[in-house]
Amino acid sequence: MAEAKARIKINKLLEEAGWRFFDDNGLPANIVLESNTKITQQQLDSFGDNYEQTTNGFIDYLLLDSKGFPQIVLEAKKEEINPLFAKEQARKYATAQKCRFVILSNGNQHYLWDLQRGNPNIISKFPTPETVGAFSTFNPNPQSLIAETVKEDYIVTTQKPNYAQDPRWIDETQRKSFLEENKLRLLRYYQVNAIQKIQEEVKKGKDRFLFEMATGTGKTLTAAAVIKLFLRTGNARRVLFLVDRLELEDQADKAFKEYLRNDYQCCIYKENRDDWRKNEIVVSTVQSFLFKNKYKRIFAPTDFDLVISDEAHRSIGGNSRAVFEYFIGYKLGLTATPKDYLKKIDPEKLNEKDPRELERRMLLDTYTTFGCADGKPTFQYSLLHGVKDGFLVNPIVADARTEITTQLLSDEGYSVTTTNEEGKDEEEVFGHSDFEKKFFSENTNRIFCNTFLKNALTDPVTGEIGKTIVFCVSQNHAAKITQILNVIADQMFPNKYQSDFAIQVTSRIQDAQQFTINFTNNNLSGTGNFNPLYKTSKTRVCVTVGMMTTGYDCPDLLNVCLMRPIFSPTDFIQIKGRGTRKHNFLKELLDKQLAQQVVQPDKKNFKLFDFFANCEYFETEFNYDEILKLPPKGEGNGGGEPPQPYQTYDSTKHDPLKTMQVKEVGLEGMKIDRMYFDRFEEKIKEDAAVQKMIEKRDLEAIEKYILQNIFEKPEDFYNLTKLQTAAKVDRKLTLREIIEKMFGFIPYFKSKDELLEDEFEKFDSRYLPDEQIFYYAKNYFKSYITDKEFREIIDNKNFALLNTNPNGEVFRKLTPELRNLIPQYINENISINNYTA
Repeated sequence: MAEAKARIKINKLLEEAGWRFFDDNGLPANIVLESNTKITQQQLDSFGDNYEQTTNGFIDYLLLDSKGFPQIVLEAKKEEINPLFAKEQARKYATAQKCRFVILSNGNQHYLWDLQRGNPNIISKFPTPETVGAFSTFNPNPQSLIAETVKEDYIVTTQKPNYAQDPRWIDETQRKSFLEENKLRLLRYYQVNAIQKIQEEVKKGKDRFLFEMATGTGKTLTAAAVIKLFLRTGNARRVLFLVDRLELEDQADKAFKEYLRNDYQCCIYKENRDDWRKNEIVVSTVQSFLFKNKYKRIFAPTDFDLVISDEAHRSIGGNSRAVFEYFIGYKLGLTATPKDYLKKIDPEKLNEKDPRELERRMLLDTYTTFGCADGKPTFQYSLLHGVKDGFLVNPIVADARTEITTQLLSDEGYSVTTTNEEGKDEEEVFGHSDFEKKFFSENTNRIFCNTFLKNALTDPVTGEIGKTIVFCVSQNHAAKITQILNVIADQMFPNKYQSDFAIQVTSRIQDAQQFTINFTNNNLSGTGNFNPLYKTSKTRVCVTVGMMTTGYDCPDLLNVCLMRPIFSPTDFIQIKGRGTRKHNFLKELLDKQLAQQVVQPDKKNFKLFDFFANCEYFETEFNYDEILKLPPKGEGNGGGEPPQPYQTYDSTKHDPLKTMQVKEVGLEGMKIDRMYFDRFEEKIKEDAAVQKMIEKRDLEAIEKYILQNIFEKPEDFYNLTKLQTAAKVDRKLTLREIIEKMFGFIPYFKSKDELLEDEFEKFDSRYLPDEQIFYYAKNYFKSYITDKEFREIIDNKNFALLNTNPNGEVFRKLTPELRNLIPQYINENISINNYTA
């Protein structure tokens, strides 16, 4: 029955993709069902000893090309079976039929596998006959890509004049001057490493890659180098760079024209609809391609041989994925915050329970989409690395709480007494998530704005409030904050801004997208308001809800204000990332004499105003092992107001600032930037003494070294208890286990139950309880170890208490010999303390 369900779904998907079970309108059928295929002995030998020793079999579906030759083997499995289980079986059939392609499907999850290039890739729809034909004609030359030399000058090597031979190329100062004069960029060391990592992966046969790089570390420059690598080596004729926002489209186009101007032509698709084919690089929003299914009507699957997805975690959901998957060839994802929807998920159990949910998780999972099923990106460069190397800056956190928000943030919440329609008093309690949804306080909003303005970092050239983004709860909240900021700014700086100090930038505001671009370019509402020779935006504050988060680039931003609670670590990282870029403020200053008077022209940090304890939440409370929830189907990004079908409360209470703690984040970063366990692991692996011990595989020496030289030192205060907590395991870990996991001797920390299964397996292999009481023996074994009350009953022989103990039935099913043997074996061979959390 389960297999029949899968077949029905597969049949429908084939028909939707244009495959034919019967002759239709003069076109012959191109699907053969249950085709018998014979495996030659030569082919069988080539598969090795691990394959079934069979010389024939039945192909579930054989899909034919336009000439009637076998093109795709489609192997179908039951809904509850992972389609990848059929991988090797399908490979045999495809090889026997001389097919290049395989589809693996259980009706809900589907993989397309090009046997000549890499691994099976998850797909949301079956490919059309035309798409597969296009795939067949795409034959890149991986060897030329692998052999290409990539160094720091890879982007500028073909620029004129040749910088390496220029007489001014003498010392570092002159080098920088020359680069600025000619607008040339060298790759940083980690960007070179990223490119070389792609070469390594291509050598392994992979065609999908994921770069996880912190905001401000040069993803676009790195992408330019990748583009050049593929175009120069003939592994791509044309590249598509996909973004999901207009301002990112403009940023990418300008960057590629700057970095690759003497090598390749770049255009924005919507501005070059008639002659985009003249360009090797085409930049577009996903929305432009989706409009009226333009990507299918205008483009062929072979038009782009490399597709790069900027902010990849956002561009693979919903209809966007159809654009991404339509084009053949190599795929690269760029993101600072990949989505891991398969973390802590048991696919087999979930598949049995709800196969559709597993399918959605796999399709939305960034790692799976880009060929990194092990949850590790192709290349990673974190905020911690960027700060340590001097390329990024950390925030100064200003945790500010009013009397009202202190209560809203407390476990008890903020309690108010209201009168209902019957005239009776009712108590209502609000939490911080209710702010500006159910609970409103004009005085609180005003104190937020005053606190920010009095404590904001200022522009080092003019002394005015540094450029700032404020994040609000809703568009209505943003309107309130914008108004308050402009009123206060008019009082602080009379006749200076004319209500241009703060501008609301949300989806309901006309030209909001252009506002974000102008803010970056320092001409929002005008420029040089305090000094005509200094180009900086007249508008100092953009007030938004979510528009200026992912991918927004504004290097001279000095303040970020969180006037809303944040619950998603992805959102928090993205928002915080707006301020991490470095900047030299003298770049926009035309007066050289004034430039000499600026004491601190380089941006050393930025200020993160946190009015809802978001930093504390992600430092101490958030469960980083929590299974992510799938977004609602059809969820859009319209930025509309949340529904309010509930009673609201407007507070008029005076709300003074209660506390404000200011703390500069050091090189160690925030917890969200470096998980405690990861930081410990990095420290141990980088220790020279440990490196020598691991060469000798002397784990005992490493254990002693950590106890004596690493644990309980004042700089970190590492200890076993903290590491156990960070590891999120339901039992006590030993230091030896942690070391073994760290250096790859064990793949992961086994759970309590997995270890108990292992221990019982040892007992079972020695004593072999009767098959009929096997499960009773196992339950007795596990319960004795983990249930203190049950263990005391057995040890003290208080068997009458078993009448009320849930394990009483298990005890009664066993023979007297096993009742005594199991506790004896456990006490002699197992440390029970290791199984308590």
